[in-house]
Amino acid sequence: MPPCVTVIIPTFRERENIPLVLGRLDAVLGDFDWEVVFVDDDSDDGSAAVLLGLCRELPHVRAIRRIGRRGLAAACIEGMASSSAALFAVMDADLQHDETVLPKMIEAFRREPGLDLAVGTRYSGCGGMGNWSKGRQLVSRVATQMEKLLLRTPLSDPMSGFFVLRRELFEETVHSMTGKGFKILLDIVLSSRRELRTEEFPYEFRTRCHGESKLDVVVGLEYLYLLVDKTLGRLVPVRFALYVLAGLSGLLLHLLLMGVLFRAGGLPFVNAQIAATLVAMISNFLINNAVTFRAQRLKGFTFALGLTAYMAICALGAIVNVQSADYLYDKGIPWWFASATGAMIGAVWNYAVSTQIVWTWLPSMLSSRSKIK
Repeated sequence: MPPCVTVIIPTFRERENIPLVLGRLDAVLGDFDWEVVFVDDDSDDGSAAVLLGLCRELPHVRAIRRIGRRGLAAACIEGMASSSAALFAVMDADLQHDETVLPKMIEAFRREPGLDLAVGTRYSGCGGMGNWSKGRQLVSRVATQMEKLLLRTPLSDPMSGFFVLRRELFEETVHSMTGKGFKILLDIVLSSRRELRTEEFPYEFRTRCHGESKLDVVVGLEYLYLLVDKTLGRLVPVRFALYVLAGLSGLLLHLLLMGVLFRAGGLPFVNAQIAATLVAMISNFLINNAVTFRAQRLKGFTFALGLTAYMAICALGAIVNVQSADYLYDKGIPWWFASATGAMIGAVWNYAVSTQIVWTWLPSMLSSRSKIK
């Protein structure tokens, strides 16, 4: 018989917290038929060995080790897809979520057969943000207000990572989710085409005891990616939009360098254009590798090879770029317009070719060769 509840816990470098969170779940879920699935993004801190030992000893513990894949939302989706339970509970491994609230959330589904979602909230009742700084609280509240403008289902804490949902809701939304970033609840609710029946459960957000927070600038960008995808994704592919934004940042850098090298430094126009083009190309590669293609991000030797390939692919566009800009400048066109026009000529070529070769074909080829050896 499948368990009634599967608790999904995504992990990355949480070796010390894994046994602790499991012990706390054992203490509060004794009255339920449950299992826990740890979904680990191939942590390099020994988490895999800890999980393997627990899985061998305890029949209600399972683990999924994801090789070459990263991201909390995607890990949660994979964990839910691996289970046949009627209910899925999602919580973090860092002990910041109050596990004593979890039984109440599960009981709500027994009490209300039509309930879709039970959400732990920091923003209502006796809930709170713990020891968060005022700055971090402000950012969180501003982001929450932004989300509420998009939601069909009213929630006081749509950024919560602590919730329980019915299997039917997962099946209804899974094919529409982006699976990007940390905000899996927001992804689920925005992917639903109807107003959901919900119940909220206040809790106090705790302080992390072990390990380090995974929040960084890229996580913030992934959050914006999710919002853009859910608002504009049906009109413009978000990846293309990000690629264009990376190109615009490169264009601004290009023009800035042209102003410094040509206008202020007195470098000949063609030489300045070549230097600015090369720097902008490297900048575009770095931004696209970190943000646009985060899931296929190149590292180590593959990064160096990818940069080389990217530069080679863009070389033709760069040659046309420089020649076109020089031609326009010789015709009396203002230097900034000539430079910008030349920089934009290779945009379509860069996206179409580099996307397929640098971040798709090249990693696949290297991976295949590695397996053969």
